[in-house]
Amino acid sequence: MRKRLLLHFMLIMLITFWLSCTKKPDDNLIKSDIQNKVNADADLKDDGLQVDSAAGKVTIQGTVETEAERSKAKLIAKAEPGVVSVDDEIIVAPSAETLAATQPPAAAGQPAPAGGATPEASAPAAAGPAPEPAKSEPPPPPKPIVLPAGTILTVRLGEALSSKHAQPGQTFAASMANPITVGGRTVIPSGSAAQGVVRDAKKAGKFKGGAVLSLDLTALTVKGHTYNINTVDMSRATKGKGKRTTVGVVGGAGAGAAIGGLAGGGKGAGIGALVGVTAGAIGAGATGNDRDIELGAESAVSFELEESLTLKPE
Repeated sequence: MRKRLLLHFMLIMLITFWLSCTKKPDDNLIKSDIQNKVNADADLKDDGLQVDSAAGKVTIQGTVETEAERSKAKLIAKAEPGVVSVDDEIIVAPSAETLAATQPPAAAGQPAPAGGATPEASAPAAAGPAPEPAKSEPPPPPKPIVLPAGTILTVRLGEALSSKHAQPGQTFAASMANPITVGGRTVIPSGSAAQGVVRDAKKAGKFKGGAVLSLDLTALTVKGHTYNINTVDMSRATKGKGKRTTVGVVGGAGAGAAIGGLAGGGKGAGIGALVGVTAGAIGAGATGNDRDIELGAESAVSFELEESLTLKPE
């Protein structure tokens, strides 16, 4: 009897150990914990490091001033439970102040000649080639600019889009309606080119009687550099025949809220309300058969970055 109980106990322990070894790491938790610890560290909080994790493999990107800061960021990541490996893509670029602090002090002067000799008498013995002037260190490279997830990008459509005529997978051109600034400096000028895609489009009567139009911003060109971006889908839907649609022909912040809001709620809800849309940008009939969603050319539409965007320094 005692042997059977011991055998059952060992079997339970083996199963528990196996389950703990096969449990996949929670990448979102790993990424969040490491990012919070880096942002809270006195030496690293101003460096703008970005942390990512995939299957427990952590990647750290950004620029620091010293090798010690780079090593500290790696140690924070390695100490996180569930981390399998750490791949640091950190650039060490000392600031001008750090470089100045590490330079040796200038020579205080030559010692007095021995034996009471005058400086004139000892001059021939001390004569030699003049020391070369110290070479100035090049300025450190500028740090990359990081736009965090949640940043709102408002663009003007380069063409008209509608739930009746648009096709899923169809691309469209747009341009930035407003500049994006960081620290008082414009990092994305107004008018910068953008590109998007129609994720879904159904005309009225095809989807429970209502119309659907879902857009996503996929690329942004800033000062000659094109970046692929991920945004929260901008979705809009109307109700079926014989019922009032959720919005009529409106403009300003009201239309913005209609564009940003996903039917039934969702992450994109209310995004458009932050900026608004050109009057008449969305048309949806109140009743009857005119229930398709219309976005005219030059309509202003707001999108929310789903992931952070790193811009190349100027």
